Amino acid sequence: MTAGLKTSAASTVYFCSIFFVLFKTYVGSHDTDAQLCQMCDGTVRQDSPVWDFCLTKGHIKDHCCFGNISNVDTIIGLDLANCSISHVEHLYDASTAMIIDLSNNPIFNLSDLIFQGFSHLNKLILPSKLECPGGSAAWEMVEVKHNARVCEGQKNVCNQTQQISWNCPENSFCRPYGPGFFECCCLNHFYGYKCMRQGAFPTAKVLGILTGCTVVVSSLLWFMQRRKANST
Repeated sequence: MTAGLKTSAASTVYFCSIFFVLFKTYVGSHDTDAQLCQMCDGTVRQDSPVWDFCLTKGHIKDHCCFGNISNVDTIIGLDLANCSISHVEHLYDASTAMIIDLSNNPIFNLSDLIFQGFSHLNKLILPSKLECPGGSAAWEMVEVKHNARVCEGQKNVCNQTQQISWNCPENSFCRPYGPGFFECCCLNHFYGYKCMRQGAFPTAKVLGILTGCTVVVSSLLWFMQRRKANST
């Protein structure tokens, strides 16, 4: 009876731990959004391009514009202009943004890698001394006005056949992955290293292995707890 109670308690602790991890992940993602949207005081300026964009596309919270994508509130606009930012390490929590304003900040250097994965970005406003990520060739229009450099209309690098040839493996296709970036994705019914395996991903097999491992580990834990209970 004691061993059964201990096993039940262990199972409860196990499932509670899983729930706690998932809950922390969910809360953590929202906390990260909040940190990005609150990098400086105030809210989106009414004279900001992000404000004009958000009037019809979503709703404003702090310095972010949120839109409903697949029933999830997602950052589609970010206004960090005039926030006294001198260094930007990452903006990946705004990778779904369509417009970002970083103008009027003392930013001296900005890596192109920061915008890797920003395939939806259509308008980027930077301090005038900075270059557009991916260079002018990655945008339909680049112009400097009002002490800001405007990079507008991100080009699909996969459709550019001049000078550079994108060598994606066989059974795969090129997909834009931010200004000047691309990634190779497997065609339907292909998967694995360099898309060399044909057929559907063995979901049932993988889940079966995971379930089997879980059963084995749970059985070992139950056996060890029962043995310890019997010895006492």
